[in-house]
Amino acid sequence: GFLGWGSPSIVDYFPSEDFYRCGYCKNESGSRSNGMWAHSMTVQDYQDLIDRGWRRSGKYVYKPVMNQTCCPQYTIRCRPLQFQPSKSHKKVLKKMLKFLAKGEVPKGSCEDEPIDSTMDDAVAGDFALINKLDIQCDLKTLSDDVKESLESEGKNSKKEEPHELLQAQDSVGEKLGSGEPSHSVKVHTVPKPGKGADLSKPPCRKAKEIRKERKRLKRMQQNPAGEIEGFQAQGHPPSLFPPKAKSNQPKSLEDLIFESLPENASHKLEVRLVPASFEDPEFKSSFSQSFSLYVKYQVAIHQDLPDECGKTEFTRFLCSSPLEAETPPNGPDCGYGSFHQQYWLDGKIIAVGVIDILPNCVSSVYLYYDPDYSFLSLGVYSALREIAFTRQLHEKTSQLSYYYMGFYIHSCPKMKYKGQYRPSDLLCPETYVWVPIEQCLPSLENSKYCRFNQDPEAVFHKRAIMPYGVYKKQQKDPSEEAAVLQYASLVGQKCSERMLLFRN
Repeated sequence: GFLGWGSPSIVDYFPSEDFYRCGYCKNESGSRSNGMWAHSMTVQDYQDLIDRGWRRSGKYVYKPVMNQTCCPQYTIRCRPLQFQPSKSHKKVLKKMLKFLAKGEVPKGSCEDEPIDSTMDDAVAGDFALINKLDIQCDLKTLSDDVKESLESEGKNSKKEEPHELLQAQDSVGEKLGSGEPSHSVKVHTVPKPGKGADLSKPPCRKAKEIRKERKRLKRMQQNPAGEIEGFQAQGHPPSLFPPKAKSNQPKSLEDLIFESLPENASHKLEVRLVPASFEDPEFKSSFSQSFSLYVKYQVAIHQDLPDECGKTEFTRFLCSSPLEAETPPNGPDCGYGSFHQQYWLDGKIIAVGVIDILPNCVSSVYLYYDPDYSFLSLGVYSALREIAFTRQLHEKTSQLSYYYMGFYIHSCPKMKYKGQYRPSDLLCPETYVWVPIEQCLPSLENSKYCRFNQDPEAVFHKRAIMPYGVYKKQQKDPSEEAAVLQYASLVGQKCSERMLLFRN
């Protein structure tokens, strides 16, 4: 049933008919996806949809046709409760602390990971498709705000026809996988030349680090009891932990993020969580500054033209959300729904992370930031903050324990960085079972499209029978029935029973 007490999800479904320009490989007719326009959606329905490979961009919810699209997009989630920051992650966090404490600006660019290192794939290749669906989707009876948005774009909608809402009373199908990583043997493979680091192996260590380790071990063999004295002699402060704790307990993510700053720190950074709603006074008062930052980012980083970054586009893709805000007593204090996580540096916004807080996860939608602060690697920094935020929410809401990073695209080098946030899982596109990324990489090296879960017991839920009675009898077009059945198979049994399908 529903988590909250609001109205059920209402969607308009559009089966895939054409290929569109791909935002990753730039193929003019390579991208293909099925889509829904969500008039409204419960957070539980969206949670179930992203666990079947769907993703939203504004109110448009889409699912790539994985075995046909040029760049297959696999849903990826990180497991924050087991997450340990890598060496490059720690460098980014220390760089931020040095900047805040002393105003230090690093020389040269950060080479650890792409600076634009967040989930900006959400709207990368679907502008043309979404704009087309905006025209097709006649929302007059349901959504005046979308109608006004279309009129402001100077587009004509279809002639109004009678509308119907369909809800499945029942559906028949095999039970899907549990959603937990399947148990299988880890397979290590050497990457092909030019394909980047082998993610199935631990990160490389510098020769200097290895020499230090050898020296320390030699000193321990000569004087096992003098390990701490040896460190103190080199000017290190005395350890607060016994020797064992020092070597076995690295600093946690929270320790690295929230390390105390001196009273005379050069800068002050504040992260504010604001509901993505014009009814929220804080969102409304910061909208103008947030929008200006978005334009600056799109023009500088993505080379968009300024007239392509209007308030209508910004509102449609990053402010409008179909998710109904819910604040159940057992949920997080901030409630569920769509939010902007604003990064305020010395009183001005330098970055905004658009996120959805759902029953089981924090889902990253997009990040835009001030290009003048690219030296702080804000993409990596914001992702680490969002992982820490997920851990914080988990303390009160135990089932909220994952961080969804959007899509992992192995065939696109720019998008492979997401695999560096470990441990993480990829969603099998056929069985909808989560599989540890290390087990998926060997298959992806051989083929862009793969079924990860090889368990023969897992069955892909391909058909759903929807007894929508009267509506079905009135329809004589066989393609209409095929479209409804396709919709039911893609959204899954639970969602097809709960959600209302809006038809012309």
